Amino acid sequence: MATASAARHEVPSRTPRFSLHKKKSVRLTLWPLVAATFFMVSGGTYGIEDIVHGAGYGRAILFLVLTPVLWSLPTAFMIGELSSALPFEGGYYAWVRRAMGNFWGFQEAWLSLAASIFDMAIYPTLFVAYLTRLFPWFAENRRGVMVGLAVVIVCALLNIAGVKVVSTTSLWLFFALSSPFALVVLLSPLKYGALFHAVTAPTTSKVDLIGGLLICMWNYMGWDNASTIATEVERPQRTYPRAMLVAVCIVALTYILPVAAVWMTRLPAGAWETGSWADIAGLLGGPLLRIALVVGGMFSAFGMFNALVMSYSRLPLAMAQDGMLPSFFGKMNRRRAPWVAIVALAIGWACCLGLGFERLVTIDILIYGLSLALEFLALIVLRVREPNLARPFRVPGGMVGAVALGIAPVALLGFDLVRSESEHVWGMSSFAFGALVIGAGVLAYVIKQALKPAGWAQPEPSLRTP
Repeated sequence: MATASAARHEVPSRTPRFSLHKKKSVRLTLWPLVAATFFMVSGGTYGIEDIVHGAGYGRAILFLVLTPVLWSLPTAFMIGELSSALPFEGGYYAWVRRAMGNFWGFQEAWLSLAASIFDMAIYPTLFVAYLTRLFPWFAENRRGVMVGLAVVIVCALLNIAGVKVVSTTSLWLFFALSSPFALVVLLSPLKYGALFHAVTAPTTSKVDLIGGLLICMWNYMGWDNASTIATEVERPQRTYPRAMLVAVCIVALTYILPVAAVWMTRLPAGAWETGSWADIAGLLGGPLLRIALVVGGMFSAFGMFNALVMSYSRLPLAMAQDGMLPSFFGKMNRRRAPWVAIVALAIGWACCLGLGFERLVTIDILIYGLSLALEFLALIVLRVREPNLARPFRVPGGMVGAVALGIAPVALLGFDLVRSESEHVWGMSSFAFGALVIGAGVLAYVIKQALKPAGWAQPEPSLRTP
């Protein structure tokens, strides 16, 4: 189960620790992978309310249509090629390491895990935002933080139970949270123009046009997270490209259709903020639909956090197997869950529960964007260095197509750089804070080389089938 057993001498191959002849029942097929990817990226229509507040209906829908074309589809095509060619544990970390060596592989993993610290704090925040719509009591004192901490603990325990539990949970949560929005889409035309003078709670959102675009990008990012579980996917060379394209279409539709439907009611865009879907549902379908949307919002945040724990925990596992981290990060239970990595990451995620939503999004996109740029670069480098590598799915257009694929996603990151200068965290701009996090990755690699230049000792291959 080597993550990057390349022919190049910089990245040595190693003996697989586990038998590859795993039972089919423990592997993910197409629709469970689509469901898991859906939650790693989107989690449903929740979280897009501030896009409408900051950009208005027309531009919000334009953002929601163009962002998957310029941001998501290029990423999905890149993942389709690299996942089908190199279906290794650790996914994007393994691709960058194989293409550019240990240093850049380490930086890719560092950036992804650092981004996860801020990204993963968003979902318990959203969970609490919807919970307080039903029970304002949880907004008082530090009760919301305690609820967020409970979400972290429960999802960590579910992931320790194994990948099949997580994917099955994701599939059922998808149906549970989609049903109320289907009703919103059906009921909105019946309220055509009727909500123009609707009385809604005063909003506290300060999101502007650029902020709305960044939140849109955040709602469409994370496609590469599904790649880290490649060894646990049935026929990954065929399944990944199909799952990526299907998931892009599903995510786009779950965003665009409900917003377009509510636009027909002429509800003012200024009435929208994080958590507003509950109030909108109440105006359209009464208290029962409002409760359904609130519960769905909690399902969404929980499902996203749950699926992403599965993804991010495979990075320390793969790095430990490659000798890039101490071997105890590679410890797994009998269900092949990397329980040490899950516990260690859960502690880090819990530490950021008190930060605000928009601030978390700005930092997340800044750090994640650099890791995504490395993945697009790995696509090009592997085309040059390993032209004969078997690629069951290939980005069309030859080398020109591979280079052009990353231009739009990288260009969109410029908006985050602009905003990161004005957002502040812990007494400094988000840009300066992000630069410190990025620099810390280089320092961590230097320290690792000084302590263990040959890498941490590898465990002996297992002689038993798990």
